[in-house]
Amino acid sequence: MKIDRLNEMEAYIEKSGAISLQELCRCFHVSMSTVRRDVSELIRRKRIQKIYGGVIHGTKAAADAAEIWAPQPLRAGSQTGFLAASLVREGMSVFLDSGALELIPYLAEKRHITVITNSLMVLKQAALYHTLNFIALGGIYNCGTASFSGQAALDELAKMSIDLVFLSADGVTLERGLTSSNYTEIDVKKNVAKWNRDLVLLADGSVFGKNALITFCEIARLRAIVCDRPLPSEFLRANALHKITILSPVTEFETALEEPALERAYATSR
Repeated sequence: MKIDRLNEMEAYIEKSGAISLQELCRCFHVSMSTVRRDVSELIRRKRIQKIYGGVIHGTKAAADAAEIWAPQPLRAGSQTGFLAASLVREGMSVFLDSGALELIPYLAEKRHITVITNSLMVLKQAALYHTLNFIALGGIYNCGTASFSGQAALDELAKMSIDLVFLSADGVTLERGLTSSNYTEIDVKKNVAKWNRDLVLLADGSVFGKNALITFCEIARLRAIVCDRPLPSEFLRANALHKITILSPVTEFETALEEPALERAYATSR
């Protein structure tokens, strides 16, 4: 029944947060024209919102919007944020995508850091700290992801040589590398990874072994991986082969508090 499919589709979109129309076709075993009709009905009911290449659930969009327009300073306390920021030296320029918010309080403690971002949430957080310089990429604003993309953003990125690039991913596998389902940001992710040498993956342990829609970076391109838990053994072997530094709070946090071991480890991996 159509009504059952609509309810199931709304629940699936709410669980996923943002999802492509192609993925909805696969999940519900229906044609693209059927998905478009169902999506139009859910939009008419104000249950979901359309974004480029897909949809986002209305409650998530509203919650994200409230956080975007009334941000509160993030408190230092994230172990992965601490570890990731420990790779940054004074005077560096860093690119932060929307998954790198937790670095900002730690970066603000350093001198002469320039944050480059296409994320409105990162931009508004960085603006709360007078110690940070920041550059906002222009382009088309995507309401669903609170980010800027398009040719204008890519043109700005092409002019820059960035010291350290922090990227998040929806999935990481040995076969496909870093993948994302976010259509609106994929070109920015691909090109910032292509045009800069020193790339750091910020990852929740749950993304390893999972595939998302589009590959934007090969694992071999990474200089470091910062994760909230130890990596699966097959990834550890691959990372050793490519001389990628692995940073995890479980093994590194206490040492990092005592000495700048992370910078030395990162330097030796170059």
